[in-house]
Amino acid sequence: MKKSMPDVRPEVTEEPNPWTEAAVDPAAPQIKPEVEYKIEAAVPHIVKANQTHPDFDIDGLMTDFPTAKDLERFVFDETGVVLNLKGRANKLKYQVAMDVLNGMEVEAKFIGGENPYIDKAEMVPVEDLKPVPLRDPTLPSEDQVQNTFVNNFIPHPDAEYRARSKKVQTLFRKYKNGMISYEVLGPIEPKPVGQKMDKFGNMRPEIMAWVDPRTGEQLVTRKDGTLTPQGRNLRAVMQKQRVNDSNYWNIWVDRDFVNVEGGELRNPWDINE
Repeated sequence: MKKSMPDVRPEVTEEPNPWTEAAVDPAAPQIKPEVEYKIEAAVPHIVKANQTHPDFDIDGLMTDFPTAKDLERFVFDETGVVLNLKGRANKLKYQVAMDVLNGMEVEAKFIGGENPYIDKAEMVPVEDLKPVPLRDPTLPSEDQVQNTFVNNFIPHPDAEYRARSKKVQTLFRKYKNGMISYEVLGPIEPKPVGQKMDKFGNMRPEIMAWVDPRTGEQLVTRKDGTLTPQGRNLRAVMQKQRVNDSNYWNIWVDRDFVNVEGGELRNPWDINE
């Protein structure tokens, strides 16, 4: 008869904040992992002309399409090609448009990346992502890592997200000299900020900001075995997550390894190994 394995997932009833200097209550709640979000940068899509119109001329284009926007939209409707003509000399932009309409190749600098019908003034601006904080310079080099562990059960640093039981993905590293570090990897999520009315009378955010919990690699346990204030909090959260008669910290983070080579001890009788 098969024996069922014990459920080792943490069970949480409250949301402590491990990101303050106050110590965390060791009798902690446990939590279910959150979905990890990935954000990908948009890539402009360039379409080549798919029709030829040998009967177009510059005078006709200038008469019917007096602005660069009108001209870009007409070319896009006729050929599917996105042009970047704003600010160009008049004769140049109409010549470029006519060349595309006649099925000719044009220089890459005249090719745009966004649908000309999209009005940027009505789009919600997106805040730039901040760079990842620098790695703690007191940590050993990365080739000295002994073991790593990723925990998806650490409460979110942002108070609003933490109140909604959001968690962050945190990578712990233990080095061969006994030092331990943490690094919050994400998730990075968009967050609407403010409100304004668009030209259609609809309310929309003033800007899309980012909730970015990334920390860069920071110190938890020093070489002498002492913990940083942040390290004490994170260890307390990890110790609340139980595995049988032990906890996540002792089993997965602060592990002891023997010196092995090829899967076996080089010399089991040498106590200095």
